[in-house]
Amino acid sequence: MTASRAAARISVALAVVAAGCADGEAETAANSGDRGVVAAVSDGDSLRLEDGRRVRLLQVDAPERGDCYYDASARALRALAPRGRVVRLERDPALDEHDDFGRLLRYLRVDGVNVNLRLVERGAAAPYLFRGERGRYAPALLRAAGRARAARRGFWGGCPGARLVPGLGAVTGRGR
Repeated sequence: MTASRAAARISVALAVVAAGCADGEAETAANSGDRGVVAAVSDGDSLRLEDGRRVRLLQVDAPERGDCYYDASARALRALAPRGRVVRLERDPALDEHDDFGRLLRYLRVDGVNVNLRLVERGAAAPYLFRGERGRYAPALLRAAGRARAARRGFWGGCPGARLVPGLGAVTGRGR
């Protein structure tokens, strides 16, 4: 095990111990964001952590398998959150905590960078406002999508069928 991976695991262990404090302190720790180490990126909007937790990025949607820009979107998330990287998971108390598949719904931060927002800025994901619900970053995600679309970044330039429909997520059309 490399020194950086060992340090990452120690950091995660300390976060877990800190979360085991008094009930009020644990709730505060959960709301402020816990940490994990990336084990694998599943696609452009979900990943698995070394401790087994599965995470679905909150308020964004990336193209699905078979859709235009699927592979590029997954590569974009892998570049931002590579295997072995310590990430911070940020819960939005206004939104669901888990999806129907049991995955944690979280904003993801790497070195302070909001990965969800960065993916939308790069045109690798689109805002996804499930049931029309707007989390704390919804306005920034919508602005970022408008800018990426205008600049034809990512799937906005690479997928002729791309449309911005925040209630549906990434609408890019079928892959070529």
